[in-house]
Amino acid sequence: IAYSSVSHMGLVIAATLIQAPWGLTGAMTLMVAHGLTSSMLFCLANTNYERTHTRTMLLARGLQLILPLMTAWWLVANLMNMALPPTINLTGELLIISSVFNWSNITILMTGAGTLLTATYSLYMFLTVQQGKLPKTTINISPTQTREHLLMALHTIPMLLLLMKPSLIMGPFMCHYGLMKTLECEPKN
Repeated sequence: IAYSSVSHMGLVIAATLIQAPWGLTGAMTLMVAHGLTSSMLFCLANTNYERTHTRTMLLARGLQLILPLMTAWWLVANLMNMALPPTINLTGELLIISSVFNWSNITILMTGAGTLLTATYSLYMFLTVQQGKLPKTTINISPTQTREHLLMALHTIPMLLLLMKPSLIMGPFMCHYGLMKTLECEPKN
């Protein structure tokens, strides 16, 4: 989970250093989206730890068979972490990547590699924890509680609301110009 945080914050730092309006908008968007997504992933990791008493992913595999609804939450969180369309994470990453690419074309290689690495690791994490054969050490796992599902919903609902109205976090930084002037726009005061 921390690997994806490093990747996302690297994008935020790059966008902030460039000081382009689109980059700042993307940085703000990605910080809010990442805060909700990584918090949800850490909550899910904690629910696994409370049941398996291990932080090692290989010892906590196969939980899809026992906790299928928690697997759905893991899938949602990982898809948001990978910036799958139409999540707000994708909006933030696209704004940052386009801003950084406009600054220097060679940066597309670095940002592309970092984004691909984050997506690959997120898939690996999901498949390791949820798929596979249940270890013999994992017996008598307690079922999930309503409060855990409520906690996951309280992470997901704001992400869905931001998806429907992204101007809530992008408002101060949005450009209100035509397409031709997009790269020259300044934040509204």
